[in-house]
Amino acid sequence: MRQLLSPHRLWQLAVDAMIVAAAWWLAFQLRFDHGPNLIYSRLLDRTILLVVCIKLIVFIAFGFYNRWWRYVSIRDMWATVRGVVVACLIADLTVYLVSPEHTLRLPRSIAAIDLILTLMFVTGSRLLARTAMERPGLTMVARGKEVIVVGAGDAGRLIVQEMQRSRMLNYTPIGFVDDDPRKRHTRIMGVRVLGTIEELPRVLREHRPDEVLIAMPSVSGDVRRRIFENAQQLRVVVKTLPGLYELIAGDLNLAGQIRPVQVEDVLGREPVEVDFHEVASYLEGHTVLVTGAGGSIGSELCRQIARVRPSRLILVDNAEGPLFEIERELVAERDFTAALTKLADVTDRKALRREVFEKYQPTVVFHAAAYKHVAMLNTHPLASVRNNVLGTRVLAELSAEFGVERFVLISTDKAVNPKNVMGQSKALCEWIVESFGHRRDVATRFVAVRFGNVLNSSGSVIPIFRKQIERGGPVTVTHPEMTRYFMTIPEAVSLVVQAGAIGGRGQVFVLDMGEPVRIVDLAQNMIRLSGKEPRLPDDPVSGPRDVRIAYVGSKPGEKYHEELWGQDEAVGQTAHPKILRLSRSPVDPDWLAEQLEELERLADEGDTLEVVGKLQKVVDQPQRVEAPNLSDTGSYVLDEMQPRVDTNL
Repeated sequence: MRQLLSPHRLWQLAVDAMIVAAAWWLAFQLRFDHGPNLIYSRLLDRTILLVVCIKLIVFIAFGFYNRWWRYVSIRDMWATVRGVVVACLIADLTVYLVSPEHTLRLPRSIAAIDLILTLMFVTGSRLLARTAMERPGLTMVARGKEVIVVGAGDAGRLIVQEMQRSRMLNYTPIGFVDDDPRKRHTRIMGVRVLGTIEELPRVLREHRPDEVLIAMPSVSGDVRRRIFENAQQLRVVVKTLPGLYELIAGDLNLAGQIRPVQVEDVLGREPVEVDFHEVASYLEGHTVLVTGAGGSIGSELCRQIARVRPSRLILVDNAEGPLFEIERELVAERDFTAALTKLADVTDRKALRREVFEKYQPTVVFHAAAYKHVAMLNTHPLASVRNNVLGTRVLAELSAEFGVERFVLISTDKAVNPKNVMGQSKALCEWIVESFGHRRDVATRFVAVRFGNVLNSSGSVIPIFRKQIERGGPVTVTHPEMTRYFMTIPEAVSLVVQAGAIGGRGQVFVLDMGEPVRIVDLAQNMIRLSGKEPRLPDDPVSGPRDVRIAYVGSKPGEKYHEELWGQDEAVGQTAHPKILRLSRSPVDPDWLAEQLEELERLADEGDTLEVVGKLQKVVDQPQRVEAPNLSDTGSYVLDEMQPRVDTNL
């Protein structure tokens, strides 16, 4: 009622009162050629105020005045039609019943004419209001940068509408480009569709816009790259709306999310689609523990898990700064007060038992805490064993002891045929998870999820390249043929959460990372996105805009091409096309326990050479057993798996 008494609502109410009265009066005038006779004039005079009051009350009940006319939509118009029909029926029935004389009963023709007129006037007034408010001439939007919008779909229409409406954007849309041939030469929001994406070079030459805006959130990276390259040839700035995950995680203000094209936009990968709320339902209302919560993967896990509102989200990390930042973001910026932080190390069994498992009884554990930098771990193998291997064992043992329902390990493609300490330690982590998952005396569903590089994670190649480009180069690449798999952090995390939902006991999943990307191509794309030109070592440097690429050779233990699964692993499909499950004979749990005890002893003694040798021997010569049939508890059976997928890695 307070909202209804606002000046804006009262103004709308007054306009509708005049519309209803005019429709009722006109219905009588149109029914009788020369105006109503004395008897029906008395009926008109007696009922017009009653009709206005009844219809306004129905309009209020249907929420007519909870909507802004400026933003009226098709759905709003249908709601308006329903409200008008109900209001007219109630008013006509009331007039018919309260008329004291049979001769003054309301003619059916007047009721029909009144319904038509009221519909026309009420809906027409709202459409007229929106049309008037959106006309550029009436809103006095100053002409700003001229922009070609790529994509004449819903996102393109909404962004053009906002450009026409808001002078703050300082944009003037001069045309659309869209691949739908039916839209060619048509107008959307008054803006003409100038051609297809293939015709973009011609459109740019003819119209010379200041900017190109990609308004296609689900378009592939290949298309984005072609658009960027075409625009770059004519020195036209390219901006984009974010992808689907950024739009979901952010607000709905499309205009506020226009940003420059980034390297992840042009990698050529198809966007991964996940119904996050459906697959993450197993987290809602539960106590969830995330280790490594301050890291790139861990912090994104916290963001996405917080969206489904678990009863508690426990954030564990041994780095104070990153842990503080993710807690502040969740609590202060996202108003998620169920986040609790624990500054602890995953190798500290007593602290985890006392301060986390006994106190909060988590039901789901995401284990993302790990040392990951290959070159550094090669020189610090003791830390790698303690943190990655022994930390995973501690967390797995506590999870099994306290009856955790699901345990999800974040693994890496470097665990496949590992040639360095980091990969060897993660291979052991996978074995630990498989071993616990195959134990019949453990109810916890242990799952490992393996994937390749994630874009913009801490210490990854993209932040390094970005800093090198800012300094003017050189951009250092290991080898011209080196490739890596890449996926955005939100995509990888959403698939990890889904794998946790579909995973049975002791399963290892692999995320389909798409095609591998040559690192030198990645470097060249990043240099071009910065507005400069890349120069390979064999090319002469010819201008101030050039950034040189230098080949520096591989580091010890570094592969030219990573693999997502090994020769002894079979790959099967799951319910999600981007999540594959592996089948392999698990390691002997008794043998694994002995090797872990030996590694722990060597690490405690500080014997670096012995630890490196032991790691290599354990990973190269595992003792395996037949996988137990745990299909009754949700695990896989080996003969259900599809043959190994043959692909070039």
